[in-house]
Amino acid sequence: MKSKNLSENILRSVKSKGYKYINLPSVIEADHIVQRSGENFRKFIFSFHDQDGTELCLRPDLTIASCLRYLDNNLKGKQKIFYSGQAYRKNDDKKKSIIRDQIGFEILGSKDEKNDDKEIINTSLKSLKNIKFSSGTLTIGNVEIFKLLIDKLEIPSRWKLRLIRHFWRENYFNDLLKRLETNADIDPTVVDLDKRLYLNLLKKNQNDIIAGRSYGEIIKRFDEKIKNPRKASEGKKVSKIIKEFLKIKCPINKAADQLNKFFKKNRINLAVDQRYFPLSSNKISKLNVIFSSSFGRQLEYYSGMVFRIDVKINAKQVQLISGGRYDNLISDLGSSKKVNAVGAAINL
Repeated sequence: MKSKNLSENILRSVKSKGYKYINLPSVIEADHIVQRSGENFRKFIFSFHDQDGTELCLRPDLTIASCLRYLDNNLKGKQKIFYSGQAYRKNDDKKKSIIRDQIGFEILGSKDEKNDDKEIINTSLKSLKNIKFSSGTLTIGNVEIFKLLIDKLEIPSRWKLRLIRHFWRENYFNDLLKRLETNADIDPTVVDLDKRLYLNLLKKNQNDIIAGRSYGEIIKRFDEKIKNPRKASEGKKVSKIIKEFLKIKCPINKAADQLNKFFKKNRINLAVDQRYFPLSSNKISKLNVIFSSSFGRQLEYYSGMVFRIDVKINAKQVQLISGGRYDNLISDLGSSKKVNAVGAAINL
């Protein structure tokens, strides 16, 4: 699908929507990536050290490079930007290329979140007109709705944070649900051992460090568990609700209704309307548009609306465009203030 004419046509299409072209650095500090994605992600980046010993890497992601630019240049207010270039990332699948050619576009620093979400989707759809495909699917999810659900469940706050934090780590998330179902973590024997450990920790110097945390921090966590215990009867119910929620998949125009029926059935004081979904039509120019409650687990930094467009080109299924909202990314990278951000990338 790579061609100079195609890239130029897409770039013109994006520019016509009022985006300003910017250049992004090819090299960024590796810590920005590792801190966001964990040490395990290090094996996927191409890193090296400069003469001062700072670890650098080829950008594995254009979005992070763009957000770092916003942060490093101390930019303020709304920015509509687009860019093109290559991202460099190793893959477990050796058949996949380590170089990805992309065109990206973003809206940063705007407070008009819902309309910005719509604009990113519409810009994606306009760009799609430059590509010949026979059929496709636009899948839309919303991580914010998942977080709202978790907040309403009757489980301790530490468990709510744990489930939200690990939503994107599907295997570990499923292990957490199993723990809720089986109540293994509140087995009387385990609880008794925890209490004895807690009493022993009280005798330690609270400032001493063990496994990266002070004894004082560990004791604080034990205090939270003791003061806000999880009832054995709640775990199985909560796990069932979450699993049922993650199975919701329907045409986009039925999403709000399906979700509200689910909330009502499970006696959850929560309701959503069409504002949570940037589109309401089920069919857009050869694309089926669906909502999936489990969609959005690909990247940790997504915080709200997420989407992906898959199309069929010459009988081959291609993941063409993906994007979403990542309002916490710039603050996670070092900003003292939250900066709203939403964007998308086209894979060429």
